[in-house]
Amino acid sequence: MSAVYLNISENASRLGMRLQESLAEHTRDLAITRGSSLYLEPDDKGKNIRKQLDSSSDREKLDAMKRLIALISKGRNVSEYFAQVVKNVASQNLEIRKLVYIYLLRYAEQEPDLALLSINTFQKDLSDSNPLIRAMALRVLSGIKVPMIGSIVVLAIKRCAADMSPYVRKAAALAIPKCYELDSSHLPALIEILSSLLRDRSPLSIGSVAAAFEAICPTRLDMLHQQYRRLCRMLIDVDEWGQINVLNLLLRYVRTMLVRPTEDEIDPDIKFFVASAEPLFQSRNPAVVLAVARAIYYAAPPSYHTRVVQPLLRLLHTSKEVERVVLAYVLAIARPRPALFAAHYMQFLLRSDDLRVVKQHKLKLLLLLANQDTYPSILREFIDSSDDPDDEVVAQAIHAVGKCAQANPDCTPQCLAALITMLKNRRDAVVSNAVMVLKHLVQSQLSVASSSSFSAITSAPQQSPLTIISDLARRIDDIRHDQARACVIWLVGQYSESNEPNAAGLPGVAEWAPDLLRKCAKSFAGEPPLVKLQILTLAAKLLVLCSTNERLSLVAGYVFTLAKYDLNYDVRDRARMVLSLLDGLGLPESVIAKDSNIESRGGVVLRREQARVILFNGKVAVVDATEDEDPNVTLGSLASITQKPMQGDSHLPDWLERGVESSLRDTEEDRPAPAPLSLGSTPSAAPRSLGGPSPAVVLTPGSSNATPKPQWTDLDKFYEDDGEEEDEDEDDEPEDDEEEEDEEDEEEEGSEGESEESRDRVTT
Repeated sequence: MSAVYLNISENASRLGMRLQESLAEHTRDLAITRGSSLYLEPDDKGKNIRKQLDSSSDREKLDAMKRLIALISKGRNVSEYFAQVVKNVASQNLEIRKLVYIYLLRYAEQEPDLALLSINTFQKDLSDSNPLIRAMALRVLSGIKVPMIGSIVVLAIKRCAADMSPYVRKAAALAIPKCYELDSSHLPALIEILSSLLRDRSPLSIGSVAAAFEAICPTRLDMLHQQYRRLCRMLIDVDEWGQINVLNLLLRYVRTMLVRPTEDEIDPDIKFFVASAEPLFQSRNPAVVLAVARAIYYAAPPSYHTRVVQPLLRLLHTSKEVERVVLAYVLAIARPRPALFAAHYMQFLLRSDDLRVVKQHKLKLLLLLANQDTYPSILREFIDSSDDPDDEVVAQAIHAVGKCAQANPDCTPQCLAALITMLKNRRDAVVSNAVMVLKHLVQSQLSVASSSSFSAITSAPQQSPLTIISDLARRIDDIRHDQARACVIWLVGQYSESNEPNAAGLPGVAEWAPDLLRKCAKSFAGEPPLVKLQILTLAAKLLVLCSTNERLSLVAGYVFTLAKYDLNYDVRDRARMVLSLLDGLGLPESVIAKDSNIESRGGVVLRREQARVILFNGKVAVVDATEDEDPNVTLGSLASITQKPMQGDSHLPDWLERGVESSLRDTEEDRPAPAPLSLGSTPSAAPRSLGGPSPAVVLTPGSSNATPKPQWTDLDKFYEDDGEEEDEDEDDEPEDDEEEEDEEDEEEEGSEGESEESRDRVTT
């Protein structure tokens, strides 16, 4: 049995070797294995490249150029072979010349002096029969960064701009910005070339022409008057990336030269532009779809904006990278008009594998789309998102819960219940953000006591402001976030003023507030500066409310003593300021130390009521910590993606009060064609348009009583009618054996035969 297995394995190995040899033999000419090995061979095998480039064999030169291009693709610097490569720029082998041009495009800017040696060859190649060689010669010529050859480059661009091949004209358009960057003094000549290229009717080159226009003369939109409608017609046939350039160019023209559209009146040229761009929503390139959405959003009235919804939703499932950009577009559109996407909020629910930026965009978008019908579902999504592993997403989701409570009073009890439940979470990020949101909600609700939302939260004992504040104070040891601890201490101090007239505090807080001060005084030395500042403020507020309490005075004095020698100067300054405010209360020496030098300072001494106003009413308003993006961000800009101002972003021009005359855009193509002439009309009666074709001549029979000949739609009917007429002629001929008829009948038959023959001759 083992011998059988051994024999089978030997046969299998032999068969594999034969297959490998056969494959290598058949693919030798295709250079498949050779080409792939170029990327894997070690660096020491490139030592004979110089020798191969100097060889007289085209095979060796081609092999050397393939090696160089492979090394370039690997990121290697092979500029040392520039001199040997330039020698082969005039090679008769087309493949070698293509690779040489690719090499020169890469290193022409680094070696301009050596590239100048081959300028004559490049100029000669501009007349080559192969359009690819002509285009690549112009690319290399415009890539040599030497200002002294600017005039030569301009002449080469002018020559290629009139080339028969649209590919060469496209290369000429792409060379215009390079020449302008090389020497801006050639701008008038380049604009003249560009104006001729704008009249190009090839969809292949018009996208590059639009890019060149934006690069050298973006403000010369008057050059597009005669080309506007033709560019709109060509838009569907332009290549994908060229469509983006043309759309952006036409959009700037529309906003600069046409009147702002309204729901009642819209310019026909704007309608034509929108109708020409809308079929591009079916493009498989997401960038084209986004460019069309941008064009319609900024060019058409608001009633047209519903057309961009479905194309943008279709792109959400393309890829993660595209989803991020699309969400930025949707967020910018939904900010002023959330009703467009409100019915599709299910498309923006968070997924566990989403990127952080995508989750943040979705949370912002869901908050915008929340309305009376969708609040329950969106609020549940926010609460579920608070368990996300990412702390930044958790913070944004919890703040979104608070904004839901502010925007919709009906869901305020549910929001408060969720936030209070989050206080029991073991994650610091959840607890700290829930505390900050609760502080903002409690302060907002108590500041508007007469609102329905206030009655909503006070009607439930578990969600009353007093219960919330006391629950937060009880959990002060479990809250480790600096800002959250500071928020709790501020709440207790701010709403402990309840027994004073016109006080906005809550009854019962002042009874246990000193105990919170005692707990904070024990850990004062180890607290961060933000928390120390609030502890000092709490001690001052409690002393103003009850300055005769001996225990409270002792605790406050201990806090002020520690703050006076704190390492942070903000804490020391806050302690001095607070003691100056409390100077008029007659505090004991336990609070104000003998060496504080307060008595030696002059100035006004505040009474108790004045100090209370300063401490409790000095800063009541709370600003939401979340940052809002700029609502005026432009679609398609980097700022709309990064949510930060970016240098170099293009901005759309504002609409003008009065656009230019529509007649400036009229061309020969827009004039209606002349009406077709009827068969019975004479040439003299047909109207002749100025400069148009002469009317067609219609032949009519000579006899006025004859029936007009019908028109034939195809050749078969022509021959059918012709055959029937011949049969009729044969039937009409008299036979020899028939009887003679009357003389009048013979005359009628003769006249009919003559009319038939005349018609046959005319038809022939």
